[in-house]
Amino acid sequence: RFGAVMCCCGPCAMYRRSAMLSLLDQYETQLYRGKPSDFGEDRHLTILMLSAGFRTEYVPSAIAATVVPDTMGVYLRQQLRWARSTFRDTLLALPLLPGLDRYLTLDVIGQNGGLLLLALSVLTGIGQFALTATVPWWTILVIGSMTLVRCSVAAYRARELRFLGFALHTLVNIFLLIPLKAYALCTLS
Repeated sequence: RFGAVMCCCGPCAMYRRSAMLSLLDQYETQLYRGKPSDFGEDRHLTILMLSAGFRTEYVPSAIAATVVPDTMGVYLRQQLRWARSTFRDTLLALPLLPGLDRYLTLDVIGQNGGLLLLALSVLTGIGQFALTATVPWWTILVIGSMTLVRCSVAAYRARELRFLGFALHTLVNIFLLIPLKAYALCTLS
């Protein structure tokens, strides 16, 4: 619909040879703050394609296979790479957003802003607990409500109740991914 998928995942992406060749030098010499970068090449390539005026599209009938993490250590290393890539390439994508669709702009803001709000809520709750020795019920209620709303919308749109189970991912976010993403932000270069 928009002609702009913001990250074409490596094992699931296909590009026209002519498009790839036109960006190959930029792609192979990827730098961040003057140093060679070896993470997030799929997101970076997607941003290069969009910057050059190419469309990036999702094809629901495509079939692809990939290897997924099978241990916690491998999963966390993957998430660290992805977090660094997201932070770096979201900044590169910001100038593109006004030329794309408003929905994509809202999606990029939502993905990044939602995590920030979750982190601030958690920090507020920890602060309340540390300063007053009271359980931050209001914070817990807001996080729980937002999680249920988000999962319910996904379940409704996909017409699959299993998306409600994604609510458990909020706990993974709070206890594993927020600290990991804070570390990623501090170690981008």
